[in-house]
Amino acid sequence: MNQQNYQDAQVYIEKLRGFTAELAEVLGHTPKCFVLTFGCQQNEADSEKLAGMAQDMGYELCDDPADADLIAVNTCAIREHAEQKALSIVGQYKHLKAKKPSLIIAVCGCMVAQEHRREDIKHKYPYVDLTFGTASLHRFPELLWQKIARSRRIFCPEETEYIVAEGMPITRSSDYRAWVSIMYGCNNFCSYCIVPYVRGRERSRDKDEVIAEVRDLVARGYKDITLLGQNVNSYAKGKDYDFADLLSELDKIEGEYVLRFMTSHPKDASYKLIDVMASSKHIAHQFHLPLQSGSDSILKAMNRHYDKARYLDIVRYIREKMPDAALSSDIIVGFPGETDADFEDTMDILRTVRFDMLFSFIYSPRKGTPAAEKEQIDPKIKGERFDRLLALQHDIALEKNQPMVGKTIRVLCDGPSKNNPEIYSGREEGNKIVFFTATPEQVGKFVQVKIDRADAFALWGEIVN
Repeated sequence: MNQQNYQDAQVYIEKLRGFTAELAEVLGHTPKCFVLTFGCQQNEADSEKLAGMAQDMGYELCDDPADADLIAVNTCAIREHAEQKALSIVGQYKHLKAKKPSLIIAVCGCMVAQEHRREDIKHKYPYVDLTFGTASLHRFPELLWQKIARSRRIFCPEETEYIVAEGMPITRSSDYRAWVSIMYGCNNFCSYCIVPYVRGRERSRDKDEVIAEVRDLVARGYKDITLLGQNVNSYAKGKDYDFADLLSELDKIEGEYVLRFMTSHPKDASYKLIDVMASSKHIAHQFHLPLQSGSDSILKAMNRHYDKARYLDIVRYIREKMPDAALSSDIIVGFPGETDADFEDTMDILRTVRFDMLFSFIYSPRKGTPAAEKEQIDPKIKGERFDRLLALQHDIALEKNQPMVGKTIRVLCDGPSKNNPEIYSGREEGNKIVFFTATPEQVGKFVQVKIDRADAFALWGEIVN
């Protein structure tokens, strides 16, 4: 899909602006839209587009669903728990609909790209007016207008053609950190993962479109820009340029900013990419490289298309070219068929690589994936392994962070921390969280922080001149 395709939505946007203008006269105020997001950074980026389109259609954004005339719930399907949490929240909106029958409730995103979830909502949540999956995001105005004009519920089936939509308005949640989607979908079909089924096949944005978006963000003062894709290393596959080339071009943009990306698949991570990072001015020396398991037999069962030796070779080259690089990873504990020996292989990888950060999960079967059909491991065993993994990583992360004490590092200030408004927090180049004392004027700016304390999950310090 090119920019012209989103312009096709203008006819619906104009109709909706007329609708919201009439509704404003009845309400005595501009109708409001509330967007709720579950899941990954890609979902957050999608929600920023939903918010942008809502404003395009004449809605004012709000932070309380009780104030809303339109609610859009952007869902996640990566684990059963994420779906149940979203459905629980949607269930709570029943009373809002009872109080305000004109309220329109839309449920979108990965969860409702699954037919069985659309059917669940159709029959069990009669107050939900509209559903559409990730591939139909650009059709939000069209589908919303269909619901209003026809006065009936709309359940958009999954698209038969997966396209790239340019030109969608974006209302960003931050004025100094930004997500930039460079590709959509996934072709890998890891045996545990639902993503290829709910986000479709890989399709990449045009390089010039991405460069123009990042250049605009830098010109507007954005300091931290993250490129997003299910596997960024597959970007532009089949064209005469690749992800490393894109990064090299983006790094040429002048300004004070940090460029990040996620997620990298180890099977496609190249020396060329690492070389570009090592020689760059703006690309963070941070690499998120999901391992999932340290056992070759489990990696094969997961359909990951690399082995332990391949993974360790990538890590070796990263450390050779960027000794200061922060390395993080994902680990799944308790995948079907995982033996004690397989789990010990994973623990050995942790001891060998010594990740700065680790995002670990107990395996959760996803309906429709091959792994869900396999014999599952006893939950007690999975829990015990998970606890051991966390304990080991805690010790490694603490050892990795301790040498930071006494150093002065650049941190992007995010504002007061969630737990203590008197203490501010931010992220350093390796994406580690840092706590310090600051002022409101420093939010969204780089500050120099001297570290005086470190624990496994955070650094503590004071701003220095």
